[in-house]
Amino acid sequence: MIIKSLLPACAAAALIAAPILFAGHAPAEEKAPDKVWRHGVSLLGDLKYPPDFKRFDYVNPNAPKGGTVRLTGFGTYDNFNLVVAGVKGAIASGLLDIYDTLMVPPLDEVETEYGLLAEGLTYPDDFSFVTYRLRPSARWHDGKPVTPEDVIFSFNAFKTNSPQYSKYYQHVMKAEKTGDRDITFTFDAPGNRELPQIVGQLTVLPKHWWEGADKAGNKRNIANTTLEPPLGSGAYRIKEFVPGRSIVYERVKNYWGKDLPVNIGRDNFDEIRYEYYRDQQVALEAFKADQVDFRVEGSAKDWATGYDFPAVADKRVLKEEFPIRDRGIMQAFVLNTRRSKFADPRVRRAFNLALDFEEMNKQFFFGQYRRIASYFSGTELASSGLPSGLELEILQTVRDQVPPEVFTTEYKNPVNGNPENVRTNLREAIRLLREAGWEIRNQRLVNAKTGEPMTVEMLNDASGPANFERIMLFYKSSLERLGMTVTVRNVDDAQYENRERNWDYDMIVGSWAESLSPGNEQREFWGSKAADDPGSRNLIGIKNPAVDKLIERVIFAKDREELIAATRALDRVLLWNQYVVPQWTYPFMRTARWDRFSHPAELPKYGASAFPTIWWWDQAKAAKIGGRQ
Repeated sequence: MIIKSLLPACAAAALIAAPILFAGHAPAEEKAPDKVWRHGVSLLGDLKYPPDFKRFDYVNPNAPKGGTVRLTGFGTYDNFNLVVAGVKGAIASGLLDIYDTLMVPPLDEVETEYGLLAEGLTYPDDFSFVTYRLRPSARWHDGKPVTPEDVIFSFNAFKTNSPQYSKYYQHVMKAEKTGDRDITFTFDAPGNRELPQIVGQLTVLPKHWWEGADKAGNKRNIANTTLEPPLGSGAYRIKEFVPGRSIVYERVKNYWGKDLPVNIGRDNFDEIRYEYYRDQQVALEAFKADQVDFRVEGSAKDWATGYDFPAVADKRVLKEEFPIRDRGIMQAFVLNTRRSKFADPRVRRAFNLALDFEEMNKQFFFGQYRRIASYFSGTELASSGLPSGLELEILQTVRDQVPPEVFTTEYKNPVNGNPENVRTNLREAIRLLREAGWEIRNQRLVNAKTGEPMTVEMLNDASGPANFERIMLFYKSSLERLGMTVTVRNVDDAQYENRERNWDYDMIVGSWAESLSPGNEQREFWGSKAADDPGSRNLIGIKNPAVDKLIERVIFAKDREELIAATRALDRVLLWNQYVVPQWTYPFMRTARWDRFSHPAELPKYGASAFPTIWWWDQAKAAKIGGRQ
């Protein structure tokens, strides 16, 4: 599962008027003859919280309400329409805060959702459809009820107008009203255990508002961008904004769901302010000047050297790392295999041999990072050693379609870091390139048959929050030692996105976040069909029948044991095909904050810092350190 609502879980289901069995808890005589209704759903086993739970364990139910928190956004914005903003834009701007979803995840369980707009759901054993029942109390900010028509309108709007959501919902064939408060989603095939939860993540939009007109009498269009603050149903609404520069959200005092059990102890700030910056260094200086309250630091260099200022020394600013336990990551230099020069895995391995990560880690990252050696790095899903047991059984089904090393050798990245290792690895790279049909002529690497030189353009998003130019320049010099002609091309966000969407690149940096329960998104990441689908996440261009078969085994796994084994098998096959040059990772979220806030004594296991969701403004701390009120 990949696209998640970032609004932490919000609602324990209350029993509705008609007798409903909430699985495992209600009396047997309440069971309907053909349906079992649930207040929540989990992919990994039993739910932690029963239907009558009062709150999540990790919140402070007495957290005070009030205060303002100031956060940063990067780049700019020109749109409040969630349908065409995309997930990345919506997260960056805080726009998700104004809406509720059918279901929401807690922060102390994995791949679990409880009802928010929906008070219950039911689905058959074969997962061929799911029905959600809305809460009768659910309301838009204008007081009108949330209806099945809103849900159906939202589903159709996302699937029709958003390429990203269209792919995410591609296995959901239709949504239809099947009761006064019931909506049934029908799937394209049975057995896909994730689909009920995928549908539960649907952000619901107000049909009556989007089909109405603005103050000037112009009819709204769900397919167009807009800077008109939209109507929502969530804990916050847009209070004010300066286009492209700032957005202020205010807490809705009469929010319909504020007393639901899973909303207790969260949404504690009266205002959440986003100030937009185009440059990370400028944003850091704004934080130092007390213009921003909380910062997630993505730069190892800045974490090591950028926080040497008086407020840190006297503890008015606190640096703190929070462990990341809820996801894995593959971040890598991506070689576009749609281009013939990268089609041979020996060529791709040569690129890995040339990357001196150890020296890069020392020079640029202050030794903080570790090399990624799995597509599911940091999770129990990562392959290691040699395959055995159920994983080996699964791999046997594709034995004639995968590299033989899958069964005989543990995957490891090359190790550089000293002149001897560098020379050894470069010699091995040249040997592999020669085997693949490339040779050195006049100090240039050329195709032995055609004489075509090996040229590589590294495409860099220079205006994005992660600028890889200095890393690419360091890597460039190593590749040039192999006789390659390498350039680094810096482009802005719009050009980068357009070129990425249309596969117009040799090499880029790509990243894939992995949940603890992978599923349908794996088709989008590595599936053959996605390789030809512009805008998909198959940045590599993988078309591999063995990979496709293993993806299906992951999606249709019957239990956790099979899921782990199938995912490790998939990981191993992806690694030994040498599709990417893995980069590096860090198992903590690095944060800095002005000490005006407090959080529960024990933070939840998942969700890293959980800021600002379950934190609150601490008036005593704020008075002690001074500054803004």
